[in-house]
This record gives sequence, C-alpha cells and structure tokens, in this order.
Amino acid sequence: MHELSVCQGLMRQVEKVAAENNARSVELIRLRVGELSGVEPSLLQHAFEIARAGTIAAAAELEIEGGPIVVKCQECGASSAATINRLLCQYCGEWRVNVVEGDELLLLSLEIERD
Repeated sequence: MHELSVCQGLMRQVEKVAAENNARSVELIRLRVGELSGVEPSLLQHAFEIARAGTIAAAAELEIEGGPIVVKCQECGASSAATINRLLCQYCGEWRVNVVEGDELLLLSLEIERD
C-alpha cells in the first residue's frame, strides 16, 4: 500500500507549511488526485488516518477532489478531455498525446488554526 508513504510525504509537507505560517493546528487538508496519478483515493483516506497521528494535523479532515484528464495532441496541437481508457485527441483521433492534467497529486490548500 504505497498510499501510506504518499501520506507520510504529505504530512511532512503539511507540517512545513504549518510551521511557516505559525499554525497551532491544521483543521482541513484539500488534495487533488488525478485519475492517472496511481493513487487510489479511498486507500489514501485510510492511510491518512494512520499518517496524521501525532502530527500537527492529528484532528484534521482530508478532502480529496478529482480532476479531468486533459491531453495535448502531438499531431494537431489541440488540447482536449480524455478518459482513463481512451487517451486520444478528440479533434483528430491521434493516439500520440501528452497528458497535461490528470496525473497529478496536488496539495491545494490547508485550513489552519493560529495562536
């Protein structure tokens, strides 16, 4: 379950941001998890329960949002939406595309409590 190591890395980042902002606690963590990120949101949620213990975010909630898959065509240069099993240009049907959105795991925001 690599989601636990992902959460441990997330907690290091959260603690760093919290320290930089003189936070007493972290109340809410918002993430964006793309469908192509290789991270399963439900497993990430379970791993978060373990990873947050004993940290500044011990009582924090985790909100996970998905995002669209967007590809850029190497043939016509157009950007278009795609689905996880059909990474094709919607305009010309080309299969040689680059993923520009959908493979990310981003920390979007934190809600913190200050002294």
